[in-house]
Amino acid sequence: MGGGLPWAGLLYAAGAAALCLYALFGATPYGLRVLTVAGVYALAAIGFQIVFGLAGALSLAQGAFFGLGAYASGILSSQFGWDFAATLPAALAVPLLVALVVGLPVLRLESHYFALATLGIAQILLLAAVNLPALTGGANGLAGVPGVVLFGRTVPRGLPLAALVWGIVAVGGLLAWRLSVGRWGRALTLVRDDPMVAATLGLDVGRLRLGAFALSALFGGAAGALAVHTQRVVSPEVLEFPVMVTILTVAVVGGRGRVAGAVLGAVLLLHLPEWLRGLERGYLLVYGAALLLTIVLAPHGLTGLVERLLPARARPLPAPRPLPEPAAPHTEPLRVEGLRKAFGGVWAVDGVSLAVPRGAILGLIGPNGSGKTTLINLVSGLERADAGRVLVAGRYATALRADARARLGVARSFQAGALPAAATVLEAVAAARLERSRGVAEAEGQGMAVLHRLGIADHAATLCGGLPAGLRRRVELARALARQPAVLLLDEPAAGLTDAEKRELAAHLRALAGEGLGILLVEHDMGFLLPLATRVVVLDQGRTLYDGPPQGVRQDRRVVAAYLGEGGGA
Repeated sequence: MGGGLPWAGLLYAAGAAALCLYALFGATPYGLRVLTVAGVYALAAIGFQIVFGLAGALSLAQGAFFGLGAYASGILSSQFGWDFAATLPAALAVPLLVALVVGLPVLRLESHYFALATLGIAQILLLAAVNLPALTGGANGLAGVPGVVLFGRTVPRGLPLAALVWGIVAVGGLLAWRLSVGRWGRALTLVRDDPMVAATLGLDVGRLRLGAFALSALFGGAAGALAVHTQRVVSPEVLEFPVMVTILTVAVVGGRGRVAGAVLGAVLLLHLPEWLRGLERGYLLVYGAALLLTIVLAPHGLTGLVERLLPARARPLPAPRPLPEPAAPHTEPLRVEGLRKAFGGVWAVDGVSLAVPRGAILGLIGPNGSGKTTLINLVSGLERADAGRVLVAGRYATALRADARARLGVARSFQAGALPAAATVLEAVAAARLERSRGVAEAEGQGMAVLHRLGIADHAATLCGGLPAGLRRRVELARALARQPAVLLLDEPAAGLTDAEKRELAAHLRALAGEGLGILLVEHDMGFLLPLATRVVVLDQGRTLYDGPPQGVRQDRRVVAAYLGEGGGA
C-alpha cells in the first residue's frame, strides 16, 4: 500500500505539501468544505484498500460501515449530548462488532458471492434505518447533529475542521501503510494472490481475511463519524449504494492497495465535479468520460501509473540469516492409513495407505486420473478425506486445516506452479517464513539463506513472472524448504526441465533425504524417479496397484498393463 521511493515518494510528499498550501492560502470557505469531505472519503477508502487491495476481497459493506459510524456518532451526540471524544469510539465499535459477527460466515464465500453477501448487509441496515424512526429518525433522518465537539469546545468549520479531518487521515494512512509493508500485509497479499498456497505456507487464511474486514470497518466507522459532524445531519442516504460506489471508485482510480491512491482518488473525485460545474448539464458527461479515460490509460490507478513511470530504486539484498535449529525429526514424518475421497460418486482415492520414513524418497506414480494429486491434496489438507487417517510426525492431522498441517511440518509444491508473478524470487521464498519469523526483515534474511543453499541467490531480485521453467522449479523447492518441513510433497517437480536440470534437482533431493527429510515424489518420468526413489507406490483408479522397491516396478505385470505399457517405459 506504500509508494515506491525515492521519486514516487517525493512526488507524493510534494503533492501533500501543495494540498496544505492550498488549504492555508488558496481555498475559499466552500473549497475548504469540499476538501474536508474529500478527507472523509479518503479515510473510508484507506480502510477499503485493506480489505479490497491487500486481501483481495470485494467487500461492498464499506458504505454500510460508513453509515453505521455516522448513525452511532450522530445519535449519541444529538440525543444524548456526547462529545466527539466519546462518540468516536462508539462509531468504531459498532461497525467492528457487525464486521466480526457477519464476517465469519460471509468470508467463506468466494468472489461475487462474497460481494453480493456484503451488499445484502448494507441493504438490511438501510431498511433498519428507515423503519426505526424512534432511534434513527426514519426516512427523514436526524437533524441538528452538532459539529465536532472536543472537551466542551466546538471545532469551527473551515480550516480547523479540515485540519482535524486530514490529521486523522494522516494517522490512519500511516497506520495502514505500516501494516501493509509489515508481516501482516505481506501475508494478506499472499491470501489475495492465492489463498490455497497461502494456507500451505502455514497462514490462517480465515483469520487474516477477518482481520482485514474488521480493520476496514474501523476506518469506515471513523469516516462516517467525521461525515455526520461535518454535514450536521444524518439520514438513510449514508447507507445507500452511491456511498459505496464513491468509495470503490476512489480506490480504483487512485490505485488499488495504495494509501496514496486513496488520498489522490478522493481529492480528485471530490473536486472534479466542482471544476466542471461551468459546463452546466454537460459536466456529468465530461466527468464520466474523464473517469473512463483514467481507468483505460491507468488500469492500476493513478499511483500505479506514477510508480511505473518513476520506479523505485532497487533495495539492497539482505544478508543471509541462519534458520533456527529444527526440532528433532520423527522417525516417520508421514503415515497415511486407508484414505478415501469421492467426487460425484467416483472414488478418486480408494483406501490408500503408505508411509514415508525419515530420509526416504517415496515415489508415487500412476496413469493420469489415478488419484496422485488428489492424494497429495488430502495429505496437505487442501481436500478433506471421506475416510482414513493422516499422521504427520506421529500426530493425527486428519481433521486439521492446511495451515495447521503446514505448521506440523508438511510442505508441498504444485504441479502447475504457484509463484506470484509480481513478486521477486526473494519475496516468494521469504513468504514461507512469515508465519515463523518476527518480521519481514528476518523472513527475507532466512529466505536468502535458502536461496544460497540452492545456488539461486543471484536471482533474488528477479520477478517470478519471467522465470524459465528450471529456475522456477528451484524457487518452488526453495520456498518449500524454507518451511523446514518434516515431509516434503513434490508434484511433478521435473516437468519441463532439461536433462541437466533434472540431474541437478535429483542431487538436491538426495542431499535433503540424506539430512533426514521425508519426501513424497509424484513424477511421470521413470528415468528421473526410479534411480532416486527408495520405494515406489503405483496408483490406478484411486487404488494401490503396487507398493515395493523401484526395481520391481517394470517387472510387475499389473503395472505394465495399467501404466507402463508393453514397452515397459513411460
